[in-house]
Amino acid sequence: MADIEPYENALDAIPGAHPYPRTSRYHDAEIGVHRQPDGTEVRYTKRRLLPPLDQSPDGDETQPHTVGAGDRPDLLAQRYFGDPSQWWQIADANPVLDPNELTDQAGRVIDIPLAGGVPGGVPGGFPQGGRRV
Repeated sequence: MADIEPYENALDAIPGAHPYPRTSRYHDAEIGVHRQPDGTEVRYTKRRLLPPLDQSPDGDETQPHTVGAGDRPDLLAQRYFGDPSQWWQIADANPVLDPNELTDQAGRVIDIPLAGGVPGGVPGGFPQGGRRV
């Protein structure tokens, strides 16, 4: 087992491979390579800037959600997108530094992006209530 390569090295053998799954917020992030003085290459994910939502005049790229008691970003992602790991789409659509700020106050109104409203997001998300239309 001494010669097992780490996950990142295994990806180098696959042309065009990316270390993040398609549903990750980092999937479209650029991968950089830093060469150390000894020639060793270290791969890293370059900074990801928050993508702007393309707001149309009637504001149909997001829908409002009034935070209720017990709401959490992951639970809202499950409700609206059918996948709790997509909480980052909601965080990206709202001006907060900490995703927990989204739901820390009942009554707060936050934006929920509609399917395809966040670049790199999962298309075909679920509407409110978790049902496909």
